[in-house]
Amino acid sequence: MTTADARPWTSAHGVALPDLVPAGLRAAWRARGACPGRDLYTLFAAHAAAAPDRPAVVDDFGVLDYAALDRRVRRAAAALRAGGHGPADVIAILLPNGRDAVVAELAVAALGAVALPIPHTRGPRDVARLLARSRAAALIAGPDAPDVPAGTARWTPGDAGGRSLAAVDGAAVRRFRPACPDAGAPARVLVTSGSEAEPKMVAYSHDALAGGRGNYLAALTGGEPARALVLPSLASSYGSLGSVLLARLGGTLVLLPRFDADAALRAVERHRPTHLFGVPTMLARMADSPTAADVSSLRVVVSSAGPLHRHVRDACVRRFGLPPVNVYGSSDGVNCHTGRDPDRFEPDLAGTPDPDVAEISVRDEAGRPLPPGSPGEIWARGPMTPLCYVAAPDLDARYRADGGWVRTGDLGVLDSDGALRVLDRLRRVVLRGGVTLSPVEVERALAAHPDVADAYCVPVGDADLGERMCACVAPRRGAACPPPAELLAHLRGRGIDARQLPERFLVLPELPLGPTGKVCAATLGRLAAAGAVPADAR
Repeated sequence: MTTADARPWTSAHGVALPDLVPAGLRAAWRARGACPGRDLYTLFAAHAAAAPDRPAVVDDFGVLDYAALDRRVRRAAAALRAGGHGPADVIAILLPNGRDAVVAELAVAALGAVALPIPHTRGPRDVARLLARSRAAALIAGPDAPDVPAGTARWTPGDAGGRSLAAVDGAAVRRFRPACPDAGAPARVLVTSGSEAEPKMVAYSHDALAGGRGNYLAALTGGEPARALVLPSLASSYGSLGSVLLARLGGTLVLLPRFDADAALRAVERHRPTHLFGVPTMLARMADSPTAADVSSLRVVVSSAGPLHRHVRDACVRRFGLPPVNVYGSSDGVNCHTGRDPDRFEPDLAGTPDPDVAEISVRDEAGRPLPPGSPGEIWARGPMTPLCYVAAPDLDARYRADGGWVRTGDLGVLDSDGALRVLDRLRRVVLRGGVTLSPVEVERALAAHPDVADAYCVPVGDADLGERMCACVAPRRGAACPPPAELLAHLRGRGIDARQLPERFLVLPELPLGPTGKVCAATLGRLAAAGAVPADAR
């Protein structure tokens, strides 16, 4: 693997973020206009200067226009700088959707530091791990946030105690000047869960966000400053489109602190968004809600972070009068969508790749390109490609290839017309309501139970959430398999987060093996679909 930059960006606490894409490719993307070549705060500030009265954020506290948002951002950035933080820091953010989360992320960008937004629903152990592995210099969070590691400063967005982003001398605000880092420098770390036991972190540059991810958004909005109701967490990979919408397109974010189908429908009627972004489960619950609401303002409905099944697509057509745009993407720098022809629907269709976002190649096991019609692993490379994984050279070695390519771990095929079809996930994950769950840690914890000989987790289909995790367990010889309640208590006792707990159980005398001697996931999937019992069964 060739590292493009021999002198990678390195944080003040020693975390190096090299760019694994060849410098020549980055320069070519910028030269052809696929990347703006400016940092996120500079792009945002240009919109604030050009249209100060345009609404930027609409949330439970009202409307914040671009000028007011910029004032808050500069004040927060000045507070961070006065607190000793600067461009060599990673600064984590643990806040629900709303203006505070937006201000915090843009303030980190104005400081020239690297933002690490963490979905606020993550458990304390995950938060502690992410802070420790990223060596974050600070955490911006509410008063009820978990403890931070030694050496990590704690900030609050308001006057809730501790160091506050709102408490800074006026002279410091007036003296503040944005850092204006190079567009190729790291801007944000996206947090995900793949097949690894711990959440992964992926570092993105300003150009990869405003360029590649911005080009995806521009394709869905026609390049106009859309008014978007964004339902996923802004801290998620999918939700990262929020700051990009502001910085690249000068749009308006409509935000709810937590998802509720009825509240989301009322927000559509009250705030009149043109675009709705949600995961399939959210869209399905909105479509099935009995709440009456005028949704005629919507021009585009976007579904991502999970497979779009036909029943969800049809429900959206009935409720919103629009077929949802299906997005195939991941925090690893992959994106492809059906925005060019949303009426064309097939369960595995991911649309036509856009080289200004990410070109797609389907490869065999040796990494050789395959012809149209031949299935293989999906590889991606383009302006959206991230720099690297954070503090995980093993993941870089596994999923990054020469030439700037990212190996997705997904099985796909390119049709003769260039359209991509996603056939299966090669990495084992469970996609529950748009949240990617890793089964590895659950399996390890289950196998540690004294009466369990073997454990393997598989997804089982669910009409509401798409998939739920099913734990398939085999008892030790001479032992009776513990009931689900006991296994759940065991998992909680070993620190497994509530959202990762299995919701289905299947007990077998022994787990079936495939031809290679490994557990046969396909067989288990069929058995689980037919015979798994709910976790609350007695």
